[in-house]
Amino acid sequence: MNSTAGARNTTEAAAGLDALITAVGKNVTVVVLGITINYINATMLHTFVKHQVFKANPRYILFIHLVFNDMIQLTITISLFIFSYTFRTIYVSICCLLILSAVLTAQNTPLNLAFMAAECYIAVCFPLRYNYICTVKRTYIVIGLIWATSSLSVLPDVFILLATEPLEFLNSRVYCLRDTVFRSSYSLKKRDASHILFLVLVWLTLFYTYFRILFVAKAANADAKKARNTIILHGFQVLLCMMVYVQPMLLQGLTYLLPAAVTSIYFVMFIINQILPRFVNPAIYGLRDKTFRKFFKKYLCVLNNH
Repeated sequence: MNSTAGARNTTEAAAGLDALITAVGKNVTVVVLGITINYINATMLHTFVKHQVFKANPRYILFIHLVFNDMIQLTITISLFIFSYTFRTIYVSICCLLILSAVLTAQNTPLNLAFMAAECYIAVCFPLRYNYICTVKRTYIVIGLIWATSSLSVLPDVFILLATEPLEFLNSRVYCLRDTVFRSSYSLKKRDASHILFLVLVWLTLFYTYFRILFVAKAANADAKKARNTIILHGFQVLLCMMVYVQPMLLQGLTYLLPAAVTSIYFVMFIINQILPRFVNPAIYGLRDKTFRKFFKKYLCVLNNH
């Protein structure tokens, strides 16, 4: 609870101590980055929708779901960042909806990456059975399972909130953070347990698929080597996702060591934890694929010309 309070106080201080010019500069930077990344992601989504070859391929379906999920999360987290400077506090009920959406999409990302790694594994290790195992229908079922699993992890926070907080709390105004809304010790313990469970499952999936593909790659199979490299990149993406989970401890440690740089620390952490992973995802997966890149560049150039 002390680390949570420390992280909350640090975040509130970060939004409250900035000079006007600095605050405007940070908000403009975040908004410009957000618009740029969402523009790229929207172009990728447009590319996917326009071509049947992508809509009939489980690999591209999982990828575009990751892109769509990132667009939602990026929009919500940037909105919360701007609210922290403009409104300072918002109603708990509104904050609750925004936080739930942000957490839900954040939980989706590592699960989506795990299934993408599993798809690579099946394509390389069981090529003759790939079309039977990885169908479009099953891919959409997997996406439904991702959302259902994340929802089951997040929704208990709502029930804990309703059971432990007075009704007046829902009508009060707070600085909108997860720990200021879902502040019960039960929610904190559940959050830590779900993070550990999700990350262990995802890392086990990544390690298993990587080493199985590694053995196939030794036979000089070009597709296997590409899949192995893709799994490594998935691991890098998951590492970026994990930064969110250790953010409270990092903030507390860094602000203890550098108390005069609290606002800069918070801003850099926000860029690293929220912006950078959303930028890396399409660059790592979508732009590495020759087929997708060919169509994507065409639409990007057309949209730029208009």
